[in-house]
Amino acid sequence: MSENIDNSKFRKAKLKELILKLHQGESQEEVRHQLLVSLSNIPYGEVVEVEQELISEGLPEEEVLKLCDAHSSVLEGRVDLSAQKTIPKGHPVDVMLEENKALKHVAENILAELSALKYVKEENLADTLLGLKAGYNQLIDVDKHYQRKEYLLFPFLEGLGITGPPKVMWGKHDEIRDLLKGSIEILNTPDVSKDDLIVSAELVLMPAAKQVLDMTVKEEEILFPMSMDALSDADWYQIRKQSVEIGFCLYDPPTEWVPEGIQEETINEAQQQGGNIQLPSGGFTAEELLAILNTVPVDMTFVDRNDKVKYFTQGSERIFQRNRAILNRDVRHCHPPASAHIVDKILEDFKTGKQERAPFWINLRGKFIHIEYFALRNEKGEYLGTLEVSQNLTEYRNLEGEQRILSYK
Repeated sequence: MSENIDNSKFRKAKLKELILKLHQGESQEEVRHQLLVSLSNIPYGEVVEVEQELISEGLPEEEVLKLCDAHSSVLEGRVDLSAQKTIPKGHPVDVMLEENKALKHVAENILAELSALKYVKEENLADTLLGLKAGYNQLIDVDKHYQRKEYLLFPFLEGLGITGPPKVMWGKHDEIRDLLKGSIEILNTPDVSKDDLIVSAELVLMPAAKQVLDMTVKEEEILFPMSMDALSDADWYQIRKQSVEIGFCLYDPPTEWVPEGIQEETINEAQQQGGNIQLPSGGFTAEELLAILNTVPVDMTFVDRNDKVKYFTQGSERIFQRNRAILNRDVRHCHPPASAHIVDKILEDFKTGKQERAPFWINLRGKFIHIEYFALRNEKGEYLGTLEVSQNLTEYRNLEGEQRILSYK
């Protein structure tokens, strides 16, 4: 036992020494070489402890933030994950791992497109630009992944005295957010040239995608194994229950994880705790409201005053597929880049009071689909959000005469 303790002390002391060498300006290549020579694999818990100790000993959090990428790069592939716990399907960490798979796929495709940018012909630049816009519109969805860490996971860690790593990681989140927002602004610049894109790729576009990838490594090698050890099933259950309020990132969990010994709350139980939903013209239970919304033969999606998707109906014959990954997502990023300007125009006209509704109709796979957007306002006329209503009118268009006798379909 004493030998293991001594080994742990030695590893942590050596790791701290190597991280401080990075702080003093030594190259990542040289430090990684020293790591390979002096240490084999490092348990993930010790990496967290060293980072926490460095902050406690006076190394400013801002400096640890600067070193974060460097020491993560040095440690990549050297962290011992053999002791990590099994992760059940639908568990919050399982969900975040699945989100990471989707994020990696999108980021790697973006990096491949950017690497080939100099070979793109001018006549094909518009298509490349459209593809990049679509990619970054997906990638910015990572904000919900980060918010679930910041507002649901980090408070539990901080309650256990693990304060340094969450602060450092939150700082990296903000850096990534800024890079992604900057990337989208660049791609939406009117008449952006190929040369502009190539320069921007080096300065902003590629760093944004690479940092998203780097963060998945930090999570999977350090944060998730450590959190699995630190938090109880009851803690994780609280995180799971609140996750849907923030939303998911490019992935909709098909399994709702419930730990043993905890009974899942049903919508009836939730409704009974809060009573009926009472409106001026009547009331109903949450179960009844859900049944009504999912029975009417229209698809409805609600976007709040901050342009975030907050709700969609789940009828049996949806026209446009929706999943919970769009919840709390900016509505502009839920549409193809080519139509983003139309969404912007509708929202602007609704918010200013210039318009109240915007109708469209299309032919989709042989069906006549009517789509209409409605501005929602309170009694004072203040803008509350936008309601999208879609309906398959194919059968109604073919109706003739009257039907006064009862006849079921």
